[in-house]
Amino acid sequence: MNEDALRKLIEDRWIELESARTTGERRLRIAALPIVVDHGPLAVGVDHDGHRHVLVPIPAGRKVRPGLDGSGLQLRKRALEDAETYQVYADLACRREDLGDLFTELCVEVLETVESLPENPVKGLYRVLDRWSALFRPQGSLLGPEQQAGLFGELLVLQRLLAKDSSAHRLWRGPEGHRHDLVAGKTAVEVKASTREEGRRPRIHGLDQLEAPAGGTLTLVWFRLVRTTGTDAGMALVELIENMLHLCDDEGAFLASLARAGYQPSGADLYHDVRFIVDEERWYRVDDAFPGLTGQALAEAGIPVSVQDVTYSIDLSGEAPGPLTPAEVERTIDDMIQGFA
Repeated sequence: MNEDALRKLIEDRWIELESARTTGERRLRIAALPIVVDHGPLAVGVDHDGHRHVLVPIPAGRKVRPGLDGSGLQLRKRALEDAETYQVYADLACRREDLGDLFTELCVEVLETVESLPENPVKGLYRVLDRWSALFRPQGSLLGPEQQAGLFGELLVLQRLLAKDSSAHRLWRGPEGHRHDLVAGKTAVEVKASTREEGRRPRIHGLDQLEAPAGGTLTLVWFRLVRTTGTDAGMALVELIENMLHLCDDEGAFLASLARAGYQPSGADLYHDVRFIVDEERWYRVDDAFPGLTGQALAEAGIPVSVQDVTYSIDLSGEAPGPLTPAEVERTIDDMIQGFA
Protein backbone atom coordinates (compact mmCIF):
# COMPACT_ATOMS: atom_id res chain seq x y z
CA MET A 1 0.00 0.00 0.00
CA ASN A 2 1.49 3.38 -1.00
CA GLU A 3 1.68 6.50 1.16
CA ASP A 4 -1.45 8.12 -0.28
CA ALA A 5 -3.50 4.98 0.33
CA LEU A 6 -2.20 4.67 3.89
CA ARG A 7 -2.91 8.32 4.58
CA LYS A 8 -6.49 8.01 3.32
CA LEU A 9 -7.00 4.75 5.22
CA ILE A 10 -6.07 6.10 8.65
CA GLU A 11 -7.79 9.44 8.10
CA ASP A 12 -11.03 7.66 7.13
CA ARG A 13 -10.79 5.36 10.17
CA TRP A 14 -10.23 8.29 12.54
CA ILE A 15 -13.15 10.23 11.08
CA GLU A 16 -15.43 7.22 11.52
CA LEU A 17 -14.32 6.78 15.15
CA GLU A 18 -14.78 10.48 15.89
CA SER A 19 -18.43 10.30 14.86
CA ALA A 20 -19.31 8.67 18.20
CA ARG A 21 -17.60 9.68 21.47
CA THR A 22 -16.45 7.01 23.92
CA THR A 23 -18.63 6.32 26.94
CA GLY A 24 -15.90 6.83 29.57
CA GLU A 25 -12.80 8.95 30.09
CA ARG A 26 -10.46 5.96 30.21
CA ARG A 27 -11.96 4.25 27.18
CA LEU A 28 -10.69 4.14 23.62
CA ARG A 29 -12.61 3.38 20.44
CA ILE A 30 -10.39 1.55 17.95
CA ALA A 31 -10.49 0.24 14.40
CA ALA A 32 -8.17 -2.48 13.12
CA LEU A 33 -5.99 -1.82 10.07
CA PRO A 34 -5.14 -4.30 7.29
CA ILE A 35 -1.51 -4.35 8.42
CA VAL A 36 -0.79 -7.46 10.45
CA VAL A 37 2.35 -8.22 12.45
CA ASP A 38 3.25 -11.25 14.55
CA HIS A 39 0.96 -10.29 17.44
CA GLY A 40 -2.02 -9.12 15.45
CA PRO A 41 -3.23 -6.19 13.35
CA LEU A 42 -2.24 -2.59 13.93
CA ALA A 43 -5.07 -0.25 14.87
CA VAL A 44 -6.00 3.41 15.15
CA GLY A 45 -8.10 4.87 17.91
CA VAL A 46 -9.81 7.95 19.29
CA ASP A 47 -10.16 8.61 23.01
CA HIS A 48 -12.77 10.45 25.10
CA ASP A 49 -11.07 13.83 24.48
CA GLY A 50 -10.92 13.33 20.73
CA HIS A 51 -7.18 12.64 20.64
CA ARG A 52 -6.01 10.37 17.85
CA HIS A 53 -3.97 7.22 18.48
CA VAL A 54 -2.03 4.62 16.52
CA LEU A 55 -1.60 1.25 18.25
CA VAL A 56 1.15 -1.29 17.59
CA PRO A 57 0.49 -4.80 19.03
CA ILE A 58 3.25 -6.16 21.29
CA PRO A 59 3.74 -9.19 23.58
CA ALA A 60 2.27 -8.76 27.05
CA GLY A 61 5.71 -8.84 28.69
CA ARG A 62 7.34 -6.29 26.39
CA LYS A 63 8.41 -2.99 27.95
CA VAL A 64 7.62 0.29 26.21
CA ARG A 65 10.12 3.11 26.10
CA PRO A 66 9.54 5.63 28.90
CA GLY A 67 9.96 9.38 28.69
CA LEU A 68 7.67 10.36 25.80
CA ASP A 69 4.86 12.09 27.67
CA GLY A 70 4.79 15.68 26.48
CA SER A 71 2.10 18.10 25.50
CA GLY A 72 2.29 16.92 21.89
CA LEU A 73 2.99 13.20 21.85
CA GLN A 74 2.44 10.47 24.42
CA LEU A 75 3.71 6.89 24.22
CA ARG A 76 2.44 4.31 26.69
CA LYS A 77 1.74 0.63 27.08
CA ARG A 78 -1.99 -0.07 26.89
CA ALA A 79 -3.97 -3.28 27.29
CA LEU A 80 -7.35 -3.49 25.54
CA GLU A 81 -9.92 -6.23 25.83
CA ASP A 82 -13.46 -7.05 24.84
CA ALA A 83 -15.61 -10.12 25.32
CA GLU A 84 -13.41 -12.19 23.02
CA THR A 85 -9.90 -10.73 22.84
CA TYR A 86 -7.14 -9.30 24.98
CA GLN A 87 -4.25 -7.45 23.35
CA VAL A 88 -1.39 -5.26 24.59
CA TYR A 89 -0.23 -2.32 22.48
CA ALA A 90 2.40 0.36 22.25
CA ASP A 91 0.00 3.30 22.07
CA LEU A 92 1.21 6.52 20.43
CA ALA A 93 -1.19 9.45 20.85
CA CYS A 94 -1.30 13.03 19.58
CA ARG A 95 -2.56 15.37 22.29
CA ARG A 96 -2.67 18.60 20.27
CA GLU A 97 -5.15 19.27 17.49
CA ASP A 98 -2.79 21.74 15.78
CA LEU A 99 -0.31 18.88 15.23
CA GLY A 100 -2.90 16.66 13.55
CA ASP A 101 -1.42 16.88 10.03
CA LEU A 102 2.10 16.17 11.28
CA PHE A 103 0.83 13.25 13.34
CA THR A 104 -0.82 11.79 10.25
CA GLU A 105 2.48 11.93 8.34
CA LEU A 106 4.31 10.37 11.28
CA CYS A 107 1.75 7.55 11.45
CA VAL A 108 2.05 6.87 7.73
CA GLU A 109 5.79 6.41 8.18
CA VAL A 110 5.18 4.22 11.25
CA LEU A 111 2.86 1.94 9.28
CA GLU A 112 5.31 1.63 6.38
CA THR A 113 8.24 0.85 8.68
CA VAL A 114 6.38 -1.53 10.98
CA GLU A 115 5.07 -3.51 8.03
CA SER A 116 8.68 -4.38 7.15
CA LEU A 117 9.43 -5.56 10.73
CA PRO A 118 6.48 -7.83 11.58
CA GLU A 119 8.51 -9.85 14.11
CA ASN A 120 9.47 -6.72 16.11
CA PRO A 121 7.08 -3.90 15.16
CA VAL A 122 7.83 -1.72 18.19
CA LYS A 123 11.40 -1.43 16.92
CA GLY A 124 10.00 0.10 13.74
CA LEU A 125 7.91 2.51 15.80
CA TYR A 126 10.97 3.64 17.76
CA ARG A 127 13.00 3.98 14.57
CA VAL A 128 10.50 6.43 13.10
CA LEU A 129 10.22 8.45 16.32
CA ASP A 130 14.00 8.71 16.46
CA ARG A 131 14.32 9.82 12.84
CA TRP A 132 11.94 12.65 13.54
CA SER A 133 13.60 13.69 16.80
CA ALA A 134 17.08 13.51 15.20
CA LEU A 135 16.25 16.72 13.35
CA PHE A 136 16.64 18.59 16.64
CA ARG A 137 19.55 16.65 18.16
CA PRO A 138 22.80 18.64 18.59
CA GLN A 139 26.12 17.24 17.38
CA GLY A 140 28.95 16.88 19.89
CA SER A 141 32.73 16.62 19.63
CA LEU A 142 34.84 13.56 18.81
CA LEU A 143 35.78 11.18 21.64
CA GLY A 144 39.48 10.99 22.47
CA PRO A 145 41.54 7.77 22.12
CA GLU A 146 41.13 6.72 25.78
CA GLN A 147 37.42 7.47 25.70
CA GLN A 148 37.03 5.41 22.52
CA ALA A 149 38.75 2.43 24.15
CA GLY A 150 36.64 2.80 27.29
CA LEU A 151 33.41 2.94 25.29
CA PHE A 152 34.48 -0.08 23.22
CA GLY A 153 35.06 -2.12 26.39
CA GLU A 154 31.69 -1.22 27.89
CA LEU A 155 29.93 -2.11 24.66
CA LEU A 156 31.66 -5.49 24.48
CA VAL A 157 30.11 -6.44 27.83
CA LEU A 158 26.75 -4.92 26.94
CA GLN A 159 26.71 -6.90 23.67
CA ARG A 160 26.93 -10.16 25.63
CA LEU A 161 23.93 -9.09 27.71
CA LEU A 162 21.94 -8.07 24.63
CA ALA A 163 22.54 -11.48 23.12
CA LYS A 164 20.48 -12.91 25.98
CA ASP A 165 17.87 -10.14 26.35
CA SER A 166 17.08 -7.55 23.67
CA SER A 167 16.08 -5.03 26.37
CA ALA A 168 19.40 -5.31 28.24
CA HIS A 169 20.61 -1.96 26.89
CA ARG A 170 18.63 -0.48 29.78
CA LEU A 171 21.23 -1.96 32.14
CA TRP A 172 23.87 0.43 30.77
CA ARG A 173 23.88 3.11 33.47
CA GLY A 174 27.32 4.66 33.09
CA PRO A 175 26.20 7.30 30.56
CA GLU A 176 23.62 8.49 33.12
CA GLY A 177 26.36 9.25 35.63
CA HIS A 178 25.85 6.13 37.76
CA ARG A 179 28.89 4.98 39.73
CA HIS A 180 28.83 1.61 37.94
CA ASP A 181 28.69 1.02 34.20
CA LEU A 182 26.06 -1.75 34.23
CA VAL A 183 23.50 -2.38 36.94
CA ALA A 184 20.72 -4.96 37.33
CA GLY A 185 19.13 -5.11 40.75
CA LYS A 186 21.86 -6.05 43.23
CA THR A 187 24.37 -7.05 40.55
CA ALA A 188 26.75 -4.46 39.10
CA VAL A 189 29.62 -4.50 36.61
CA GLU A 190 32.36 -1.90 36.19
CA VAL A 191 34.35 -2.00 32.93
CA LYS A 192 37.91 -0.78 32.47
CA ALA A 193 39.83 -0.82 29.19
CA SER A 194 43.39 0.20 28.33
CA THR A 195 45.57 0.27 25.22
CA ARG A 196 48.80 0.12 27.22
CA GLU A 197 51.01 -2.82 26.33
CA GLU A 198 52.12 -3.64 29.88
CA GLY A 199 50.50 -3.95 33.31
CA ARG A 200 46.90 -3.93 34.42
CA ARG A 201 46.33 -0.66 36.23
CA PRO A 202 42.72 0.48 35.94
CA ARG A 203 41.90 4.01 37.05
CA ILE A 204 39.22 4.22 39.74
CA HIS A 205 37.05 7.31 40.00
CA GLY A 206 35.61 8.07 43.43
CA LEU A 207 35.41 6.30 46.76
CA ASP A 208 32.21 4.51 45.79
CA GLN A 209 33.12 3.02 42.39
CA LEU A 210 34.41 -0.18 43.98
CA GLU A 211 31.52 -0.47 46.43
CA ALA A 212 29.02 -3.19 45.53
CA PRO A 213 25.28 -2.46 45.60
CA ALA A 214 23.81 -2.98 49.07
CA GLY A 215 23.51 -6.72 49.65
CA GLY A 216 24.77 -7.46 46.14
CA THR A 217 27.88 -8.10 44.08
CA LEU A 218 30.26 -6.05 41.96
CA THR A 219 32.44 -7.37 39.16
CA LEU A 220 35.27 -5.46 37.49
CA VAL A 221 36.01 -6.33 33.86
CA TRP A 222 39.46 -5.53 32.46
CA PHE A 223 40.24 -5.32 28.74
CA ARG A 224 43.61 -4.81 27.12
CA LEU A 225 42.89 -3.47 23.64
CA VAL A 226 45.22 -3.11 20.68
CA ARG A 227 44.30 -0.36 18.29
CA THR A 228 44.65 -1.30 14.63
CA THR A 229 44.05 0.38 11.30
CA GLY A 230 43.78 -2.80 9.24
CA THR A 231 40.33 -3.32 7.75
CA ASP A 232 40.49 -7.07 8.40
CA ALA A 233 41.95 -6.92 11.92
CA GLY A 234 39.84 -6.65 15.05
CA MET A 235 36.47 -4.95 15.12
CA ALA A 236 35.49 -1.39 14.27
CA LEU A 237 33.66 0.66 16.88
CA VAL A 238 30.93 1.48 14.37
CA GLU A 239 30.61 -2.21 13.48
CA LEU A 240 30.16 -3.12 17.15
CA ILE A 241 27.48 -0.46 17.50
CA GLU A 242 25.69 -1.70 14.37
CA ASN A 243 25.66 -5.23 15.78
CA MET A 244 24.10 -3.96 18.99
CA LEU A 245 21.49 -1.93 17.16
CA HIS A 246 20.47 -5.17 15.47
CA LEU A 247 20.27 -7.00 18.81
CA CYS A 248 18.42 -4.40 20.90
CA ASP A 249 14.67 -3.83 20.85
CA ASP A 250 14.90 -0.04 21.22
CA GLU A 251 17.44 1.50 18.87
CA GLY A 252 16.59 5.03 19.94
CA ALA A 253 17.10 4.42 23.64
CA PHE A 254 20.46 2.80 22.92
CA LEU A 255 21.49 5.66 20.62
CA ALA A 256 20.46 8.16 23.30
CA SER A 257 22.75 6.37 25.78
CA LEU A 258 25.56 6.51 23.23
CA ALA A 259 25.00 10.25 22.85
CA ARG A 260 25.16 10.72 26.62
CA ALA A 261 28.43 8.76 26.57
CA GLY A 262 29.80 11.27 24.06
CA TYR A 263 29.29 9.27 20.84
CA GLN A 264 27.05 11.11 18.40
CA PRO A 265 25.49 8.74 15.82
CA SER A 266 25.38 11.61 13.32
CA GLY A 267 29.20 11.66 13.44
CA ALA A 268 29.68 7.92 12.90
CA ASP A 269 31.78 8.54 9.78
CA LEU A 270 34.46 10.08 12.01
CA TYR A 271 34.95 6.73 13.78
CA HIS A 272 35.26 4.35 10.81
CA ASP A 273 39.02 3.97 11.34
CA VAL A 274 38.65 3.18 15.07
CA ARG A 275 39.31 -0.56 15.35
CA PHE A 276 40.43 -2.71 18.27
CA ILE A 277 41.71 -6.21 18.87
CA VAL A 278 40.92 -7.66 22.32
CA ASP A 279 44.33 -8.82 23.55
CA GLU A 280 43.23 -9.67 27.11
CA GLU A 281 39.95 -9.97 28.99
CA ARG A 282 39.74 -10.68 32.72
CA TRP A 283 36.76 -10.55 35.09
CA TYR A 284 37.32 -10.00 38.82
CA ARG A 285 34.95 -10.28 41.75
CA VAL A 286 35.32 -7.13 43.85
CA ASP A 287 35.35 -8.49 47.41
CA ASP A 288 37.36 -7.97 50.60
CA ALA A 289 40.48 -9.41 48.95
CA PHE A 290 40.27 -7.03 46.00
CA PRO A 291 42.53 -3.95 46.16
CA GLY A 292 40.77 -0.63 46.45
CA LEU A 293 39.91 2.41 48.49
CA THR A 294 36.26 2.95 49.39
CA GLY A 295 34.33 5.25 51.64
CA GLN A 296 32.72 2.24 53.30
CA ALA A 297 36.12 0.75 54.22
CA LEU A 298 37.34 4.07 55.60
CA ALA A 299 34.19 4.47 57.69
CA GLU A 300 34.53 0.95 59.09
CA ALA A 301 38.13 1.79 60.05
CA GLY A 302 36.91 4.85 61.93
CA ILE A 303 38.47 7.30 59.50
CA PRO A 304 36.26 10.33 58.76
CA VAL A 305 35.58 10.69 55.05
CA SER A 306 35.87 14.39 54.24
CA VAL A 307 37.56 14.31 50.82
CA GLN A 308 35.92 14.45 47.41
CA ASP A 309 36.85 13.86 43.76
CA VAL A 310 39.20 11.00 44.64
CA THR A 311 40.89 9.28 41.68
CA TYR A 312 43.46 6.52 42.01
CA SER A 313 44.88 3.45 40.26
CA ILE A 314 44.96 -0.17 41.37
CA ASP A 315 47.48 -2.77 40.21
CA LEU A 316 46.11 -6.09 38.93
CA SER A 317 49.34 -7.11 37.19
CA GLY A 318 50.21 -9.94 39.60
CA GLU A 319 48.76 -13.37 40.18
CA ALA A 320 46.41 -12.14 42.90
CA PRO A 321 43.59 -11.41 42.83
CA GLY A 322 42.75 -14.20 40.43
CA PRO A 323 40.19 -13.69 37.66
CA LEU A 324 36.86 -15.47 37.46
CA THR A 325 36.59 -18.68 35.48
CA PRO A 326 34.60 -18.71 32.23
CA ALA A 327 31.77 -20.51 34.06
CA GLU A 328 31.74 -17.83 36.78
CA VAL A 329 31.70 -15.11 34.13
CA GLU A 330 28.70 -16.76 32.47
CA ARG A 331 26.89 -16.95 35.84
CA THR A 332 27.55 -13.24 36.37
CA ILE A 333 25.98 -12.45 33.01
CA ASP A 334 22.99 -14.66 33.82
CA ASP A 335 22.63 -12.92 37.20
CA MET A 336 22.48 -9.59 35.41
CA ILE A 337 19.73 -10.79 33.09
CA GLN A 338 17.74 -12.37 35.92
CA GLY A 339 18.13 -9.26 38.08
CA PHE A 340 16.82 -7.17 35.19
CA ALA A 341 13.82 -9.42 34.55
